[in-house]
Amino acid sequence: MEDLTEVITSAEFHPAHCNMLAYSSSKGSIRLIDLRQSALCDSHAKLFEEPEAPGSRSFFTEIIASISDIKFAKDGRYILSRDYMTLKLWDINMDSGPVATFQVHEYLRPKLCDLYENDSIFDKFECCLSGDGLRVATGSYSNLFRVFGCAPGSTEATTLEASKNPMRTQVQTPTRPSRSLNSITRVVRRETLGVDANGNSLDFTTKLLHLAWHPTENLIACVAANSLYMYYA
Repeated sequence: MEDLTEVITSAEFHPAHCNMLAYSSSKGSIRLIDLRQSALCDSHAKLFEEPEAPGSRSFFTEIIASISDIKFAKDGRYILSRDYMTLKLWDINMDSGPVATFQVHEYLRPKLCDLYENDSIFDKFECCLSGDGLRVATGSYSNLFRVFGCAPGSTEATTLEASKNPMRTQVQTPTRPSRSLNSITRVVRRETLGVDANGNSLDFTTKLLHLAWHPTENLIACVAANSLYMYYA
């Protein structure tokens, strides 16, 4: 284990070509494999990674660059990837860099030390694309998930909460949870770990890691704690 420097974090077959698959790694790269070249996946046909900005490296750089999930778009032209801070959209015909980057957790950058201490920085969030390829979505903390428009020129960015009352996130003072024995720790964390980009209190113990977009309908299914929520637009 001491010699292990990189691990595979996610893998996905191309939706149309059964000989092609992509996999992501803990170092923030995506490799496209063509099984017609070799049945072994130790060499790749294409490599997708974003160059590191000069002078930006820190203790957390490699941790937050690790890709937790990748998904092919329905037509197979694009790959969506999720790392801790961002969503990135890649064109498989262009390996120089992502064609779009969506900021999900940029407001947490000043709190990376706290996130490392409580292991939240290692949370693995999934991502998904709409069937028409015009929107992407991913989860966050406080049972929130974000939807971005990825059509050319789109500025759409929506935040929703997985709850029976999804508009509750617009209330500046969130309802305090009951102080039962098993929620005392949660109450303390909710009060001390800060706020999101909109000034709302963050709860790092409630996280929306899993979500999926219906292949043909404008419908998102997401999981928060022990509940499944369906959102239709």
